[in-house]
Parts: sequence; C-alpha cells; structure tokens
Amino acid sequence: MSKPKIGFIGLGLMGRAMVDCLQGAGFDVVVLGNRDRTGIEEAIARGGTEAANARDLTETADIVMLCVGTSEQVESQVYGDNGILAAVKPGQVVIDFGTSLPGSTQKIGADMATKGASYLDAPLGRTPAHAKDGLLNIMCAGDKDAYETVKPVLDVLGENVFHLGALGNGHTIKLINNFFGMTTVCAMSEAFAMADASGIDREALYGVLAAGPNHSPMMEFVRNYAVDGKIDLLFSVANGAKDVGYYQQMADDLGLRSRMSGAAKATLSEARDAGDGHIMVPQMVDWLAENLKE
Repeated sequence: MSKPKIGFIGLGLMGRAMVDCLQGAGFDVVVLGNRDRTGIEEAIARGGTEAANARDLTETADIVMLCVGTSEQVESQVYGDNGILAAVKPGQVVIDFGTSLPGSTQKIGADMATKGASYLDAPLGRTPAHAKDGLLNIMCAGDKDAYETVKPVLDVLGENVFHLGALGNGHTIKLINNFFGMTTVCAMSEAFAMADASGIDREALYGVLAAGPNHSPMMEFVRNYAVDGKIDLLFSVANGAKDVGYYQQMADDLGLRSRMSGAAKATLSEARDAGDGHIMVPQMVDWLAENLKE
C-alpha cells in the first residue's frame, strides 16, 4: 500500500525538522508556512510542494498536520473559506502537534466530526534535533480508530508514542507538564540568582541540591547554563509564558483555581514584557540575577 500524502502546516524549527523526517522516510509532503520561508524552501528542495492555503492543502493531502504556536493560530487555519474545515473529507484525520487549549481542541474536534473527519491532539516532547531523527515523544489523544490509522506515521516521527484517551487529554497533560517544568525552571533560576547575591558558588549550590530529592533533568538543563553556559533546552521565555498562561486558562475553564502557576507566569511574563521573550528559559538565571532587586 502506498504511503499517505501528508499536508503539513507550520514550518518553524520543530515543524521543519518533522517534515525533514517524513520526507526522509519517503512520504510525499505538501507544506504551508508563514513569514519565514526557510522551512518551505528546504521542503521544496527535497521534493515537496507548497499549498496556497489550508483549504488547498487539505484537498491535496490524506492526513493533515499542524505544528503552530497558539490555539488562535490553529483556529485561523481551521476556520474560514480557505480553512481546513472547508475542505476536510469524511475519514480524513487532522492532527494538532502544538500546545493548544483543550477547550479549543474539543470545539474543533466537534466541528470536524460534522464533516465525518477525525481530529487528534498530539503535543510533542523533546527537541527539533529529536524530531529530525524521529525520536519525539508524542502525546496523542482522540478517537482510537483514527489514532490507529495514523499511528504508522506517528511511529516514524516518535520514539515514544502514547494514546491518552479522549480528545483534549494530550493537550491537558502537555499543559500540566509544561506548567510543572516552567515552575521548576523559574525556581531553580532564582535559586542560582540568590546564590550569586549571597556570594555562593553556583556549582556548590547545585551539588547540594542535586544530592537530594530536588534533582531532576529540568534542574540539569538550568545547571548546564548556569555553570557551563550551555543551552540545551531550546524553549523560549515567550513560549513558557504562553504555556503557563494556557494552563491557567484551562484551570479557569474547569472552574478551578491554580495557586502554584501564578509565580511562574508572573516571572516569565515580566521577562517577556521587558523585551526578553526571545531568550531561552535556562537564561532566566541571568535575567533573575539582574532583576532580584525591587
């Protein structure tokens, strides 16, 4: 059986690496990007084609994939005369690989169902380097039959592919994961900044913290920058603030109050609003060291 044709929307760092992986595995890919054409040109050079809009892409593809930054961007590609929903076919599967609001995901899924199509949320773990080599963690949720249909393609992209139940569960778990991770980053960054202000060597502080139950891979990411100047967590402050904000919105939508997310959201948002949204989250060590004072 021939491989399904993939329509891929969103060729940022992660998306272009995923497209590279899919094309390397022999999939025919049609792409749609935004302002930065780097990923588009790379995909075309490898034999891919470019769609004029999301409707055109959906008409051409067997499976539609999105890897964009926000729920608003997902909805802009789904709705409207030139959106995915205008052209989606019965039995077609649409997958959102981004980190989106579960409420938005469930609404889109219901609208896709009216056309006989299936919508899956499949947020990602790991980095673009893992994506290029097909080693992502993929947290997929939604209709089980649709999941089984696309799983051979997901297995090309991911080393660990999970089915997590009902539509929206993937995005819910990803937001909980990122809330926890960003809270850890901010706490560890402030710990290093406080050590600086107190005249304590960063490596000495790390040695004590890492010897106990505080130790975690996220702590390692922050330590590698704080001590060695190495950035191996390529995730921006702006994205961190957005994801913690989405976590808070998710809690609000459930009629719940998140107490713990407030500090991480406020800290990341302050850095972003000061013009530093582009820095990577391990660099919050330096940002906090410069901004501990009132």
